[in-house]
Amino acid sequence: MLSGWFLWFILFWGTMMIGLLAIGGFFMFRKFLKRLPKEDGKSELDWQDEYIQKSLHLWREEDKQLLNELVLPVPELFRDVAKEKIAGKIGELALKEQAASINLDLIIRGYIIATPKRDHKFLLKRLQEKNIDHTPYEALLK
Repeated sequence: MLSGWFLWFILFWGTMMIGLLAIGGFFMFRKFLKRLPKEDGKSELDWQDEYIQKSLHLWREEDKQLLNELVLPVPELFRDVAKEKIAGKIGELALKEQAASINLDLIIRGYIIATPKRDHKFLLKRLQEKNIDHTPYEALLK
């Protein structure tokens, strides 16, 4: 029969393992749902990759550096995924508007649309540091 500290250790460890497996399973399931094809036969991630590939020639080096700056608060483990999601949304906007190149307006709008509201604080802080007016984007920030 288990008793004392060892019982508590086993209970703690078992609870911790179940919790970690549940968290991991949640994120794996979300990724699985994004890979499922929609009505048009392509998944969200397929469209994202297509927008990135079709708009790759529109990106200038300074635009890429700005995108890298904007994803700095994201933990390094998830930074590439966040960058791809944001770049995909920027590419989608650029292709829909038939832009000649990626510009600051597209980057800011794409970032706002692609990220959750909690990340917008960092964007506003970065725009203030660079003396960029954010008032044209107030409607998107709400």
